[in-house]
Amino acid sequence: MRVRIFESELELVTGDITEQDVEAIVNPANRLLKLGAGVAGAIARKGGPMIQRECDAIGGCDVGSAVITGSGELPCRFVIHAVGPKMGEGEEDEKLASCVDAVFDLCAKNSIQTVAFPAVSTGVYGVPADLCANAMLSATIRRLKGEGAPGRVIYCLFDLATLTEFETALGELWKGR
Repeated sequence: MRVRIFESELELVTGDITEQDVEAIVNPANRLLKLGAGVAGAIARKGGPMIQRECDAIGGCDVGSAVITGSGELPCRFVIHAVGPKMGEGEEDEKLASCVDAVFDLCAKNSIQTVAFPAVSTGVYGVPADLCANAMLSATIRRLKGEGAPGRVIYCLFDLATLTEFETALGELWKGR
């Protein structure tokens, strides 16, 4: 699914985020910036140890915030590490929206015009895909309407069930616009 939002394009796809043709990919990070399993594990395996070394030098990141590193051996230029919430800690939707804002701020600061997001916090952190989709896409649409937004934003989702949740949310959020 693809929609045009002012000067930007928003696309929903399934696949491997590490293989997307973008300048930056988003890692759904933990507070300590330790690359473990899931998307972070794929980034670590394919990008090599340089990414973890850069994360270690940064030291950590608060929930709802993001930091940027190089991409090691990945085809993109940057990895943006966004720390999402754990389900049950409260205000999950606001924290996910804050992650999106933090990523967009780093994109603007680093002149990044293409970025790929995963469904942040839907893995081991347990946030339901529909909650994630509504929170992240609402924040993305709001930011794409403003100045300095990337020209292309991809949500690269792991499976068809998550893609369906994001398509449903985008359809509802973009209805009648």
